[in-house]
Amino acid sequence: MFTGIVTGVGRIVAVHDLGSSLQHGKRLVIETPAGYLDDVSLGDSIALNGACMTVTTLATAEQRFTIDISAESLARTTGLAQQAPVNLEKALRAHDRLGGHIVSGHVDGIGTVRHFAPVGESWELRVLAPRELGRYLAYKGSITVNGVSLTVNRIADQAEGTEISINLIPHTVTHTALHVLAEGSAVNLEIDLIARYVERMLKDKP
Repeated sequence: MFTGIVTGVGRIVAVHDLGSSLQHGKRLVIETPAGYLDDVSLGDSIALNGACMTVTTLATAEQRFTIDISAESLARTTGLAQQAPVNLEKALRAHDRLGGHIVSGHVDGIGTVRHFAPVGESWELRVLAPRELGRYLAYKGSITVNGVSLTVNRIADQAEGTEISINLIPHTVTHTALHVLAEGSAVNLEIDLIARYVERMLKDKP
């Protein structure tokens, strides 16, 4: 489990094929900030742009680790198949502060950035979410965008999906990889876990 509070910005520095067919995944080499891996062990979970991955090798002196990502995971996420900055979050510990919201690290869909520009001292981010995720999104509700826990400020259901508007404070833009987004960028989305349970309970209501 995670909280959607990014603990470091890394970079995918190498991508290696794990086989020659489309059914094979890839091995990613991720470079991290100095000291980031000091408390990380083999087999630990780290979220990359909101997708939970397992550390398969560590090179602490070089501040690098590797993960293996399956073809299925590659098909259901974005931004994990090429060299690029990535948001990093280590798995939640029982005594940690829950600064964001409960995040599983399982991407529910891929959204498209429609607008990303400064507004006063902040930034407005508008994302078009897939139609099937629209029912889980609500005003002042939580959503994870590329692994970052954010609050929905406005919501608009449209023919092609649901557009959400999010306000980003300067700290969030500076201390995450969201600053590289632009109109047309694809982003990983995870809906609020509580919305899943609410839907399930309502479906089973006699």
